[in-house]
Amino acid sequence: MTRNAGPAPGAVPGTVPGSVEPPALQVQDLHVHLDSEAGVVHAVDALALSIARGETFALVGESGCGKSMTALALLRLLPEAGRIVAGSIRAAGEELLTLPEARMRAVRGGRVAMIFQEPATSLNPVMRVGDQLREAIEAHTPLRGADARRKAIDWLRRVGIPEPERRIDDYPFRMSGGQKQRVMIAMALAGEPDLIVADEPTTALDVTIQAQILELLKDLQRERGVAMLLITHDLAVVRDMAQTVALMYAGEVVEVAGAADFFARPRHPYAGLLLQALPDGRRRGQALAAIPGLVPALTQRFDACRFAPRCRWVQPACRQAPPPLVGLPDAEGAGRERAVRCLRAAEDLDFLPPTAEGAAAASPREGADSGAAAGGGCAPTAVPLLQVQGLSVHFPIRSGLLQRETGRFTAVQGVDFALPRGRTLALVGESGCGKTTSGKAVVQLLRGTARVEGRALLDGQDLFTLQGDALRAARRRIQMVFQDPFSSLNPRLRVLDILEEGLLTLRPELDAAARRSRLEALVERVGLRREALQRWPHEFSGGQRQRIAIARALAVEPEVIVCDEPTSALDVSVQAQILNLLDELQRDTGVALLFITHNLGVVEYFAHEVAVMHRGRIVEAGPVEAVMRAPQQDYTRALLAAVPRL
Repeated sequence: MTRNAGPAPGAVPGTVPGSVEPPALQVQDLHVHLDSEAGVVHAVDALALSIARGETFALVGESGCGKSMTALALLRLLPEAGRIVAGSIRAAGEELLTLPEARMRAVRGGRVAMIFQEPATSLNPVMRVGDQLREAIEAHTPLRGADARRKAIDWLRRVGIPEPERRIDDYPFRMSGGQKQRVMIAMALAGEPDLIVADEPTTALDVTIQAQILELLKDLQRERGVAMLLITHDLAVVRDMAQTVALMYAGEVVEVAGAADFFARPRHPYAGLLLQALPDGRRRGQALAAIPGLVPALTQRFDACRFAPRCRWVQPACRQAPPPLVGLPDAEGAGRERAVRCLRAAEDLDFLPPTAEGAAAASPREGADSGAAAGGGCAPTAVPLLQVQGLSVHFPIRSGLLQRETGRFTAVQGVDFALPRGRTLALVGESGCGKTTSGKAVVQLLRGTARVEGRALLDGQDLFTLQGDALRAARRRIQMVFQDPFSSLNPRLRVLDILEEGLLTLRPELDAAARRSRLEALVERVGLRREALQRWPHEFSGGQRQRIAIARALAVEPEVIVCDEPTSALDVSVQAQILNLLDELQRDTGVALLFITHNLGVVEYFAHEVAVMHRGRIVEAGPVEAVMRAPQQDYTRALLAAVPRL
């Protein structure tokens, strides 16, 4: 397999000197603009990259830096307000920007396929998943009819959908977020493309399915020489999959290098700080090194280093002119070179967080077995604030034109757990195991759609029995952050209205000025600007929408927050900000967190206790350190073995 070198000065990043075969993808001087109410957004500036056949090229960076806009531009799928103003995009030597739309339709899915970031909005909700998958197969391969259906079942099986012969006839709403993502991956692979543009392909997947999908992609690369542009914020996945890494910041590439060298010796300050922001068990008891400040607005004209306002190594020259992308020797050798957009790239900077600055100075998180909160505030107690007993959830199975109930599917059975004030209980397990269903049942979001049995006691009051005003009062005390921020935010409301809605209903004692002041402070606390309040949900990236969803849950100051994959859509820097924020809130207010996640690195770092779910039941539970270091169940051991690590 040909591996790309980092670019020499003036070269296209990723080109291989002396290479005869045209790259699977070559992008030169790409500029993408978006029209917005605030002005023209320079989403992508002078992007250049080259991906060889069979290579995985990772494009990483913070939410809103231009990664997804780059992916959409490659396939000419930009939103109506977006346009490519300059540049060249070549697939196997053919210029895509000059192709007529009829030819581009054959390119999309056939030669270049895309795995979209949000499967819930990319799958047709009124078509069965099998019909959508078969449509892709028939459009780009010779298979038709029954043969196409058999191939569709085979792809569903290969991406890990259980009982594919039955699930092929399901609609998307009957599948979990992770299962919908697997269907999206199957649709992208079904056209047997030469290049896959994968935009956060494993974000919604648990670690075992993630490992299975990544191994499948590797197999395809070995078998067919498929190239892949991997867009992700999961640096552990990048380390495992990619040969070349390009790091974007504020619309431009700031570092390109071979993957091994990038992780061993990051040269740009932004790269070094990102690696220090990763949560894992080794950093337990320490605040994460969240990068201070915000990504600059891309509506402005830049006449200096874009990272300078957030960089503690800034010097006067950094503020005088934009730094060029300059070449440096690559430690991997073999004539490889890397490129860094920094005046101090040749220096060995110390990227360890200082002890007295920013988020790194926050009080350390307590250990799993500690009895008092670190840093004071509100100490956790042994008395459960939320106690769930014998929770079972049964969904009706309907068939026929009249949709008569013909049976019931048990998603959760006999689940028990206790959550004291000031503690975090992580609920982990494979996609479809019942984690999200358990959380929704506790927050009373399944009434009328499922039969829920058992008890959920909030300070001794059974939530399952509440009605009317009593239920409304309980919702003030328990809130939820949903897994899919796009579908949980009303697209017809501005962010201000979305966040204020809960305050109007659950905090009526606050006047308009108090509500506005609270929301302005809150959006800044989750890493957004105040002007975000006047924008619409579709104007934000996936990670930014997740921050809005977290702000909405925090607005009414609940006592319990059910966090359903709250950091899955966030890049590592913002994830560090959010985890530090939740830790600070927990220490100050004693809020209890039910943390539903598949990110075991976050669990090791953040949670106090962990419960492992499998097929609707809890199979192992206990303090995080005990379960993670010495798991007793085979299923738990398999989960831990599948975790990608740097």
